[in-house]
Amino acid sequence: MVKVHKITGSYGANAYLIDATHPILVDVGAANMFDLLRRFLNPIDLEYIVLTHCHYDHTFGTAQLAEQTGANIAIHEEDAKLLGDDWATVSDVFGARAPSIEPDMLLKGGESFDLGNISLRVIHTPGHTLGSICLYGENIRSNLLFSGDTIFAAGGIGRTDLGGDAHALVNSIKLLTTLDVDTIYPGHGGITNQNVDAQIRASLRYAELNCKAYNSKGFYAFV
Repeated sequence: MVKVHKITGSYGANAYLIDATHPILVDVGAANMFDLLRRFLNPIDLEYIVLTHCHYDHTFGTAQLAEQTGANIAIHEEDAKLLGDDWATVSDVFGARAPSIEPDMLLKGGESFDLGNISLRVIHTPGHTLGSICLYGENIRSNLLFSGDTIFAAGGIGRTDLGGDAHALVNSIKLLTTLDVDTIYPGHGGITNQNVDAQIRASLRYAELNCKAYNSKGFYAFV
């Protein structure tokens, strides 16, 4: 049986411990993540840390946790290029310097993480950042989408004015509408499992509207 534990970090970003035969952590938004994981498992058992994108609020505890646990760090190759950049990682927004992170695995999209009792497929979803990813897991009980900051509950979308691409976000969400999803685990806000297909389509409409607003007025309408 797969258990998913939501851990909200220091800046309101969600991390998710997928407590499976081979456990992984999605994002690391807390400096004390090792201690937070103790509530659910022995942190030394953690095998992978998968980062949905390079932004500081999702990554700043990564290096410390990797050193403490020996877990391998995975991130899309496009965002891996930006890890040392204060602006690209929005570290300066948080009054910090970009964290020093050395990835062990550079993702392209299409890879799978075999957790023993579930497999998670990497889906490259550029838009919020050029290297944003989602993780999609098909399970005997339900299909799970770890959406990072690509989409949120109730039709929310990630902003693209911090090095992202509004057109790419629209195309990425179109791709997500083709998936059979029962539960969304977003990078911020609440987990949702009600009328999920309708929520993803609402995100697509919102992204399309804001893309048009940017084209016609020269600015992004969403925050």
